[in-house]
Amino acid sequence: MLGVFCPFAAGYFLSFFFRNVNAVISKDLAREFSLSSSDLGFLTSMYLLAFAAFQLPLGVLLDRYGPRRVVAALLCIAAAGALTFALARDFAALSIGRALIGLGVSGGLMGAIKAFTLSFPLSRLATLNGLYLAVGGIGGLSATAPAEVLVGPFGWRVLFIALAALSVLAASAVFFIVPEKRLPGEGQTLRAQIAGFGEVFTHVPFWRIALPLVVCHAGYLALQGLWLGPWLYDVAGESRVAVGVKSGLDVILAVYGFTAISAALAYAIFTPLFPPEMTGRVNTASNVLMFACSFVFQWGIGALLRLYPVQDGRYAPEGYSTAFLIIAALQAAALAWLLPMREVRQPRL
Repeated sequence: MLGVFCPFAAGYFLSFFFRNVNAVISKDLAREFSLSSSDLGFLTSMYLLAFAAFQLPLGVLLDRYGPRRVVAALLCIAAAGALTFALARDFAALSIGRALIGLGVSGGLMGAIKAFTLSFPLSRLATLNGLYLAVGGIGGLSATAPAEVLVGPFGWRVLFIALAALSVLAASAVFFIVPEKRLPGEGQTLRAQIAGFGEVFTHVPFWRIALPLVVCHAGYLALQGLWLGPWLYDVAGESRVAVGVKSGLDVILAVYGFTAISAALAYAIFTPLFPPEMTGRVNTASNVLMFACSFVFQWGIGALLRLYPVQDGRYAPEGYSTAFLIIAALQAAALAWLLPMREVRQPRL
């Protein structure tokens, strides 16, 4: 079990670290590259855009070639992206590096779910997913105070060089430690595998589960991945070190993170709805929707903040309030749509 779980978990830890670290270094980037709020939102969301754009091809690759080879190759791309980001001298290079990072870690969760379905019974999938998501949460938390410990004395560029090296190590662990498994549905043509997405997107139960996942988790990614950090600077008046540990608001943020990330347990519900050879495509179909929505939320908050006056380098509290209320209303609408739903039991044959 550990030979399958731990190598993928190492890459997933880095995925969340990459996703959230811009919240700590946002002011450094804005100052060094003269970035506006919309520039910062666009830059950070390039991770999400590249992540989302690759989800459908990723699903085909996972079902066709298996998670071991696909995830190891992608983590090498993440390493190249982190190095590009570390050496960037302009906004374009930063954006390219951020996009390559998003592409490189795009298989972190989906690859692991595919590997778990190949190696373990479905009855253990929810537990494994929960433990795996906890590792990602630890990675996200490590992008706060621990990241600040490195950024303070060494700078954000050194941090990203270190992340590039760790990504190579994670890729090596996945490739050399995870055992190769026989793939269900071997021999299917590429055309047939691509056509499988039609079956997913026309399946009504898929949409029942996917829409709440998309709206709730996308909001969490947009805030935790970037805008909670600037909000703590600009509205709560926290210092840079306090933003790293999120002092004074830790309980609220912990509850928010716990409840928001729980939406990802929907992946365990998707799996039994489709044949085992479609696991990769089913989960990446929901992921492409979620990360596309995350891109819109993350960039959209920055664009909305730009509509309000900036004072002493701080974005207006009214802008944050408006943006957060919009996201909260969308999440409430998704919840209201989900609550009346009931599981339909199939009759015994």
